[in-house]
Amino acid sequence: MTSSAFMAFQGRAARGTGGTAGAPRPATGAPRRLALAFLVLALAPSGLAPAQARARETLAVASPFEVGESPAGNYLAALVAGAERDTLAAATFFREALRADPNNPKLIERAFVAAVSNGNMPEAVSLAERLLAREPDNSLAHLVVGVEAIRKGKYAVARSHFNRGGAAQQRDVTATLLTAWSYLGDGNQKKALEYVDRLRDENFGVFRNFHAGLIAAVAGNVPEARKRLKAAYDADKNTLRLADAYARFLSKNGDRDQALAVYKAFDQVLPSHPTVVAAVADLEAGKTLEYVVRTPEQGAGEVLYGLGAAGGRQGDELAAMIYLRLALHLAPQNSLAIVTLADIYERIKQNEQAIDVYAMVPEKDPLRVTADIQTGLLLEALGRSDDSTRVLEKIVKDNPGNADALSALGNLQRAHKQFKQAIETYTRAIDEVNKTGRAGWALYYFRGVSYERDKQWKLAEADFRKALEIAPDQPLVLNYLGYSWVDQNMNLDEAFAMLRRAVELSPTDGYIVDSLGWAHYKLGHYDEAVKELERAIDLKPADPVINDHLGDAYWRVGRKLEAKFQWNHARDLGAEPEEKEKILQKIEHGLPDDPTPAAAEAAPRDPAPQDGG
Repeated sequence: MTSSAFMAFQGRAARGTGGTAGAPRPATGAPRRLALAFLVLALAPSGLAPAQARARETLAVASPFEVGESPAGNYLAALVAGAERDTLAAATFFREALRADPNNPKLIERAFVAAVSNGNMPEAVSLAERLLAREPDNSLAHLVVGVEAIRKGKYAVARSHFNRGGAAQQRDVTATLLTAWSYLGDGNQKKALEYVDRLRDENFGVFRNFHAGLIAAVAGNVPEARKRLKAAYDADKNTLRLADAYARFLSKNGDRDQALAVYKAFDQVLPSHPTVVAAVADLEAGKTLEYVVRTPEQGAGEVLYGLGAAGGRQGDELAAMIYLRLALHLAPQNSLAIVTLADIYERIKQNEQAIDVYAMVPEKDPLRVTADIQTGLLLEALGRSDDSTRVLEKIVKDNPGNADALSALGNLQRAHKQFKQAIETYTRAIDEVNKTGRAGWALYYFRGVSYERDKQWKLAEADFRKALEIAPDQPLVLNYLGYSWVDQNMNLDEAFAMLRRAVELSPTDGYIVDSLGWAHYKLGHYDEAVKELERAIDLKPADPVINDHLGDAYWRVGRKLEAKFQWNHARDLGAEPEEKEKILQKIEHGLPDDPTPAAAEAAPRDPAPQDGG
């Protein structure tokens, strides 16, 4: 596989384990015909699916909107919701607006796109059929109606929709692969493989072999399936879906040892992924694994999942949501598609809808705990700390050996300054990971931060050094340890080397640049401090601590008017209460002649992800 053609999809299925997950994807991403239509239309539709309803009932996530009586008001509300990617609200408001003007073609089109992106498939199919009566060449409508035909086993009907766009569209990867799976649905393996092999561009080599292998496996053509799946796997052994599909094929066809070898090789790339852990446990218990794809419907869903994963990675969120919703319409048990969709909602800050989607992961699925952990973290993001703590503590109680759950709970405790509890939780996580492998740098780093904030410096320093032993060039650890040494006036040469290296590795991280500038200030290097702190302000202009630091540095170099401006800015940006009083004193009286730093002397910020590993 060429590096420009395919790459592993970074998915939330891997959250907490620090690696890649998901499907192979074509380098060109989502096909142009869909991407353009989606970006023009934006928005989303109707009622909650059963899993969504359960999530809202269980977690009391309230719908934050009310439908109005004014058609114009509903339409405008739908536009606003769509711009914010609130698919549930947009779908609801578009549906109401369409009721008042049911023959408006633009409303039908917008309501249709909204319905697909929110997963209301019966409504989406109905609107697609209405839209095609007015716009016979609408390719998204043909795709949706074709997918519905595959779901119903009407494969010839599906092909008529996929091929409606003519010769140019037949070369499109979506139409080609979906058509291939429709031929398998009719029992025509030869025609199915012929269609897959129309993807002659080597940019699609992995995708071509992957789907040819899946088609052959479902058709019972073991030699062809083995050849194709092995070719796809050999081309990219670091993509979870490829490894999982090949290992499952091997298991199903009697090669347990080789299946285990495939999983264990992947575990070296991405340790302890839940899907791999569960599969290995089943193999070691003597069980035979089932294929990833077992029906033409699931195969077509796999095509759409792969394209949705690609679109999500490239930042084309609406196109990705539509592909993933269609994938789940055909294969509702595809947990990787579910967590990929939920991750997109997280990235666009639609946390309540992300919780709804995570609730769709089947109860017995290996990713169920991952989904629950993410739900707990999202509740914290929504300001519901008690609910977040309750959810994460229950996960840990039910899964005491799950290092991801322990790490998430530790991160929550650390965020709430419960440092002793965080230390205990991180220690449990480290112990669990070390039973079967080696804990990553992040767990030692987070525990080190907790030790430092709990004023247990020797233990903190030991953890920071351990983290650097594992990841010598981790800028967050270099920053925290280097700053801490400067703050204690120890190991100064090594400390400044660490801080400079951290800035070199993360030159656009305002917090890390601020650490270097403040270290210069602490040692009386005021000119150097001003230089670095001005850089930090350019990167993080709205941070009150950096503004406070720069104010102090300006004062020491005689730029007193600018110093007061920065202090006023720090005050207005919401400085912590204990620091705000100091800032007000400086605004009134300036700094004393004694050059003892008067700005906030909190520990260095750790702008780290909340995922341990």
